[in-house]
Amino acid sequence: MNILLTGVNGQVGWELRRTLATLGTVTAPTSSQLNLTDGNALRSFIRTLRPELIVNPAAHTAVDKAESEPGLARTVNAIAPAIMAEEAAKLGAAMIHYSTDYVFDGNKPGAYTEDDATHPLGVYGQTKLEGENAIRAANIPHLILRTSWVYGLRGSNFLLTMQRLFKERDQLRIVADQYGAPTWSRMIAEATAQMLAQQPFDQGKSALHGTYNLTSRGRVSWYQFARTILDLTIQSGARRPELIPIPGTDYPTPAQRPSNSVLAGDKLQRSFGLSLPDWEAALELCLDCNKAVSTD
Repeated sequence: MNILLTGVNGQVGWELRRTLATLGTVTAPTSSQLNLTDGNALRSFIRTLRPELIVNPAAHTAVDKAESEPGLARTVNAIAPAIMAEEAAKLGAAMIHYSTDYVFDGNKPGAYTEDDATHPLGVYGQTKLEGENAIRAANIPHLILRTSWVYGLRGSNFLLTMQRLFKERDQLRIVADQYGAPTWSRMIAEATAQMLAQQPFDQGKSALHGTYNLTSRGRVSWYQFARTILDLTIQSGARRPELIPIPGTDYPTPAQRPSNSVLAGDKLQRSFGLSLPDWEAALELCLDCNKAVSTD
């Protein structure tokens, strides 16, 4: 299979380059080689490459910045995926696209299913939802994979930020009333490859196309997540910063965050027999992997 992978320097994209390599020839241009804000260049690249599958983890993920630069967020999160889907339709190609818990407002008491009504609270969530809808409207075989609280061993994410701040500060105030399921970028990539291996897009047709939640199991607050990172990172007897739980109202940001970002994984389990591990078990695996790399 001829695969176009965007966002290769991002957390998920970097992992996908490895996992998709077993399924075909992966072309993974950097942002300097493929500028998603240039629609004509994007169309030309796709028409020249003629991929059978477009995998798009690229996104404008700076949630707060999106509030002050909505045009750029919309270009990357909505217009670029729409162009990809339109070109895929012309080629008879399929598409895998990654979305977010931010398409919901977070007011539901329990875990969100794929069929729950969307209601984004800000520009980021709204533009990601527009991207989803554009892909559906193109009527191509597709997987839209919604994930949340993504972290990994590279890029910018909560895990790496906490590990840095633990060394710099004696006290940290962490939001304790927003809940989600932290999800390791490597597991997102590995699950994607397993889904594709199980149900390949055969000549533009797939019985299992649609929208799926793809997150770790469980539920945790940012404060609890930080405490677990601290417990797993700081060795016994070493200096530990004090972690103080605070309400989200004490940490105002330009973009409003959903108070509940938990996504149900039942549909993924039913359709593909896949279920990501509990968030804490995944975090331990991630940190163990980091230790192994550091030792080498």
